[in-house]
Formats: sequence, structure tokens, C-alpha cells
Amino acid sequence: MVYRDPSKPNSELRVAPVDDPSQQKVLLPHRDDVKLEHASVGAKWIVVSERSRAQQSVVIYRVPEGGAVPESLTDGQKVEFEEPAYSLSGGLTGDFDSQVLRLRYSSLTTPPSVYDQRMDTGKRALKKVQPILGGFNKEDYVTERLWATAPDGVQVPISLVYRKGMAKLDGSDPLLLHGYGSYEMPYDPGFNRDQLSLVDRGWTVAIAHIRGGGDMGRMWYEDGKYLKKKNTFLDFVACAEHLIKEKYTSPAHMAIEGRSAGGLLMGAVTNMRPDLFNAVVMGVPFVDCLTTMLDETIPLTTIEWEEWGNPQKPDYYKYMKSYSPLDNVKAQDYPNILVTAGLHDPRVGYWEPAKLVAKLRELKTDNHLLLFKCEMGAGHFSVTGRFERLKEKAFEYGFLLKTAGMLNTKARPGTAAVSKAV
Repeated sequence: MVYRDPSKPNSELRVAPVDDPSQQKVLLPHRDDVKLEHASVGAKWIVVSERSRAQQSVVIYRVPEGGAVPESLTDGQKVEFEEPAYSLSGGLTGDFDSQVLRLRYSSLTTPPSVYDQRMDTGKRALKKVQPILGGFNKEDYVTERLWATAPDGVQVPISLVYRKGMAKLDGSDPLLLHGYGSYEMPYDPGFNRDQLSLVDRGWTVAIAHIRGGGDMGRMWYEDGKYLKKKNTFLDFVACAEHLIKEKYTSPAHMAIEGRSAGGLLMGAVTNMRPDLFNAVVMGVPFVDCLTTMLDETIPLTTIEWEEWGNPQKPDYYKYMKSYSPLDNVKAQDYPNILVTAGLHDPRVGYWEPAKLVAKLRELKTDNHLLLFKCEMGAGHFSVTGRFERLKEKAFEYGFLLKTAGMLNTKARPGTAAVSKAV
């Protein structure tokens, strides 16, 4: 069993006899820097999924001969992949005596892939790769892992991808930085085929693995919620500044994007540092968080206190008001901004982004684009239908390309298509 309590926030692995579950023995003790996510057990193997330094890993442990309960788990074999940042999960497949480990792997350059690995020999076979059209060749792209320093000295990871021969890395490249940072949800660096439309036009796409998410374990989450929520915003700003310092982009070429709680993030950092960004996409953004958290008649409000705190308490009211995007709009220059909403959104009412846009129109002192797009048939998770979703994404990318002065820039075909044509 995977066990967690307040003294063991990253969980530990325990074993107990079926006839007396109270007689528990710790196989893998709690570790401050490693979060235990999942374990699967077979006749000869125990497979553990872990997360450390914003990286998922799978570790294989051998069970003693005869199926005896081990005293502890040591000398595990870590499943290794070469890329510096990726998404990985795994578990036993087949019957209880199986020697086969099934792995699901993806990265910013590698489409979702399924591998089977023999645990006794370590031999690995690729079973399936999601096909990507347009002559896609993963060797055309580079993925990297960087680390930014937050104001309190904490190291914040960044994952990014760009296309070889197109990214100049001299500060002039357009860059899209994603962020979320809430609900202990990790933003794992997996493949996103939509983003090829930008990357094949010379964009760099990056992910800020900020506090409030689950990227670095339970305490990474705890350090970005309640009265520490501003760490989420400061981490994101630190990531943006680091990318500028290292010449991956510049303020004139940087765009940022976040949805829902990530939209709150976008609103907060845009109020804090509008000078850092050229364009902002706020998808169904939770931007009137203080008013919503004060209204107990809204179905989700009281359970959301577990994430944001209860502003009926003076300390939480004051703190939330200091970062609530709607409450902190002021007379200053803002970047180009696209705000979206869904009329039937049960999580973030359409009136929240509408109120934000109205206040920005009243107070902002620039002539940049400010667009509000409310889907009349959508809820929180976009419109329905595959092609309608693609149209929505195309609209967002059209906004980014327009604000970057790249509407007439064509995507470069993948080298696989070029080779096939030749």
C-alpha cells in the first residue's frame, strides 16, 4: 500500500498481511525529495513510480526467491531514457508471474509511445508510437531542462522545445511560456502536436514547473497555496526572466498562456510585470477569485477553500485581495491580451473574465489588442467536437502569430516529408 500522512507528505510504501492489515512494514520509507506515486506488484517484481526534480521515473525491485516479503527495497533498477525532460509511467502487464513491464513514454519531442521491457534482461521493445502527420521527424527538435532561481532562492525547473536550424537563441526568437501551478497538478513535459504549428514557425515553447503544482512533490504544492500562493506567481516571473537572461527570447517576443487556475496565474503576473510580455492568453481564467470565494451559494466555493483559503477570515481576505487579478488591475501599459470564456462554464463563471476585460478597457493606458471571446456553446473544457476544438486552438495561435508579426510566416515541413518527396 502507498501510505501518506502529514508527517510523510510524499508517501511511503508499506506491506501488510491480508489477514491482519494492521501489521504493516515499511518497504520504502518517506523521502523529502522523492514523491511516491504508484506501485504494482507481481510474483517476482515490485514496480514503483516516483517523481523527483520535476521528473517521473520508474524503478524495478526484485522480490526475494519464493515470494517472501522483503525486509526493505534496495538496489532498485531505474528505467532510463536519454532526453533531459519527459513524461513516464509504467506498471506490470499480463498475469501475476509476468516478467514484462509496460512503459508509457512521451516528451516535448517524442509522441506518446508504448514500450515493453523484460525486467529480467532489461531488453526493451517499442510497441506503438502515435502517428504524427506532416512529415514529423523527432530529430528536427531539441528539448532542454533549465533551472530558474526564485526570489527566495528556490530553484524552479523549466522544460522547453525548439526546432533545430530555426531557433537563433540570440534573444530574438518568439517564445510561448505555459504555466498552471495549482491543485498539486503537475505540468509534465509531454508531446503536444498542436504546438508544432508554432515550433515549425521558429517558436520556442516552454513550461514553467512552478510551485502550487505537483511537479516536485507534495511540499512543492504546499509551498504554493493558501498564504504562500504568491510563490506561484513569483516562480513564473523568475522563469520568464531566466529565459530572457539566457537569450531564449526577449520581452518583445515572449507570450504566456494559462487556463482556469492557470488563467489566474496569467492575470496575476500580467498585473505584476506587464513589461515582461508581448502577448497573454487567458483561457477561462479564474480572475475574480476573491468575490467567488466569498459567495457560498456557488456550488464549488466551499470545497475550493481547501485550495485558496476562506476569505471570510481576515488574513486570507487581505492576502487574496493582494493578488486577485480583477482587484489589482491598474492604470498602466498592458501586453496584447486574449481572454476566453464559456457561457455554460460551471467552474469559472463567464462573468469573471468579462469583468476583467471591462476593467482593463477602462484603466489600461496602451493601444495593444484586448480581445474577449465567449463561446456560447462551451463549458470549462472548451467546445465539443474534434474540429471545433482545432478551430479554437487555431484562433489562439492566430492571435499569437498576429501579435508577433508572423501572420504570413509559413510552417516549415518536417524533414521526413522532405526526404520522402526527394
